[in-house]
Amino acid sequence: MNAQTQIELEAAAYRRLQKHLMEDRTDVQNIDMMNLAGFCRNCLSRWYQESAAERGIEMTKDEGREAFYGMTVDAWKADYQSESTPSKDAAFKVAFDENVAKKDG
Repeated sequence: MNAQTQIELEAAAYRRLQKHLMEDRTDVQNIDMMNLAGFCRNCLSRWYQESAAERGIEMTKDEGREAFYGMTVDAWKADYQSESTPSKDAAFKVAFDENVAKKDG
Protein backbone atom coordinates (compact mmCIF):
# COMPACT_ATOMS: atom_id res chain seq x y z
CA MET A 1 0.00 0.00 0.00
CA ASN A 2 1.36 3.40 -0.88
CA ALA A 3 1.47 6.31 1.57
CA GLN A 4 -1.37 8.24 -0.07
CA THR A 5 -3.71 5.26 0.06
CA GLN A 6 -2.85 4.74 3.72
CA ILE A 7 -3.65 8.40 4.46
CA GLU A 8 -6.97 8.08 2.62
CA LEU A 9 -7.93 4.93 4.52
CA GLU A 10 -6.98 6.49 7.85
CA ALA A 11 -9.02 9.59 7.01
CA ALA A 12 -12.00 7.42 6.02
CA ALA A 13 -11.76 5.49 9.30
CA TYR A 14 -11.63 8.80 11.23
CA ARG A 15 -14.70 10.09 9.37
CA ARG A 16 -16.56 6.85 10.13
CA LEU A 17 -15.65 7.10 13.83
CA GLN A 18 -16.84 10.70 13.84
CA LYS A 19 -20.15 9.72 12.18
CA HIS A 20 -20.60 6.84 14.61
CA LEU A 21 -20.15 9.12 17.63
CA MET A 22 -22.01 12.12 16.26
CA GLU A 23 -24.94 10.43 14.50
CA ASP A 24 -25.23 6.75 15.33
CA ARG A 25 -24.47 6.81 19.08
CA THR A 26 -25.46 10.21 20.38
CA ASP A 27 -26.76 8.35 23.44
CA VAL A 28 -23.22 7.52 24.55
CA GLN A 29 -22.10 10.23 26.96
CA ASN A 30 -18.61 11.73 26.82
CA ILE A 31 -18.11 11.04 30.53
CA ASP A 32 -18.84 7.35 29.97
CA MET A 33 -16.40 7.21 27.05
CA MET A 34 -13.68 8.88 29.12
CA ASN A 35 -14.30 6.63 32.10
CA LEU A 36 -14.18 3.46 30.00
CA ALA A 37 -11.78 4.26 27.17
CA GLY A 38 -9.70 7.20 28.37
CA PHE A 39 -10.89 9.50 25.58
CA CYS A 40 -14.08 11.16 24.39
CA ARG A 41 -15.42 13.44 21.67
CA ASN A 42 -13.66 16.40 23.29
CA CYS A 43 -10.35 14.54 23.11
CA LEU A 44 -10.90 13.83 19.42
CA SER A 45 -11.67 17.49 18.78
CA ARG A 46 -8.53 18.48 20.72
CA TRP A 47 -6.41 16.06 18.69
CA TYR A 48 -7.90 17.64 15.55
CA GLN A 49 -6.96 21.10 16.84
CA GLU A 50 -3.45 19.94 17.77
CA SER A 51 -2.95 18.42 14.31
CA ALA A 52 -3.97 21.72 12.76
CA ALA A 53 -1.49 23.59 14.97
CA GLU A 54 1.30 21.20 13.94
CA ARG A 55 0.63 22.31 10.37
CA GLY A 56 0.62 26.01 11.23
CA ILE A 57 -3.17 26.35 11.17
CA GLU A 58 -4.47 28.46 14.03
CA MET A 59 -7.59 27.03 15.61
CA THR A 60 -9.15 27.72 18.98
CA LYS A 61 -10.44 24.96 21.21
CA ASP A 62 -14.00 26.00 20.35
CA GLU A 63 -13.22 25.95 16.62
CA GLY A 64 -11.72 22.46 16.94
CA ARG A 65 -14.75 21.25 18.82
CA GLU A 66 -17.15 22.75 16.30
CA ALA A 67 -15.17 21.13 13.46
CA PHE A 68 -15.51 17.71 15.11
CA TYR A 69 -19.03 18.06 16.52
CA GLY A 70 -20.46 19.80 13.47
CA MET A 71 -22.10 22.23 15.89
CA THR A 72 -21.17 24.19 18.98
CA VAL A 73 -20.54 22.21 22.14
CA ASP A 74 -23.36 24.13 23.79
CA ALA A 75 -25.76 22.92 21.08
CA TRP A 76 -24.48 19.34 21.52
CA LYS A 77 -24.95 19.50 25.28
CA ALA A 78 -28.45 20.91 24.92
CA ASP A 79 -29.48 18.17 22.49
CA TYR A 80 -27.64 15.11 23.80
CA GLN A 81 -25.92 15.48 27.17
CA SER A 82 -27.61 14.01 30.21
CA GLU A 83 -26.94 14.65 33.88
CA SER A 84 -23.94 12.98 35.43
CA THR A 85 -23.72 11.26 38.79
CA PRO A 86 -21.24 11.75 41.63
CA SER A 87 -19.69 8.33 40.96
CA LYS A 88 -19.26 9.11 37.24
CA ASP A 89 -17.74 12.49 38.14
CA ALA A 90 -15.24 10.82 40.49
CA ALA A 91 -14.29 8.22 37.87
CA PHE A 92 -13.93 11.00 35.29
CA LYS A 93 -11.45 12.86 37.49
CA VAL A 94 -9.27 9.75 37.64
CA ALA A 95 -9.61 9.03 33.91
CA PHE A 96 -8.89 12.64 32.98
CA ASP A 97 -5.84 12.80 35.25
CA GLU A 98 -4.48 9.53 33.84
CA ASN A 99 -5.22 10.16 30.16
CA VAL A 100 -5.15 13.90 29.63
CA ALA A 101 -3.55 15.86 32.46
CA LYS A 102 -0.42 13.70 32.77
CA LYS A 103 0.14 13.80 29.02
CA ASP A 104 -0.33 17.58 28.83
CA GLY A 105 1.74 18.42 31.87
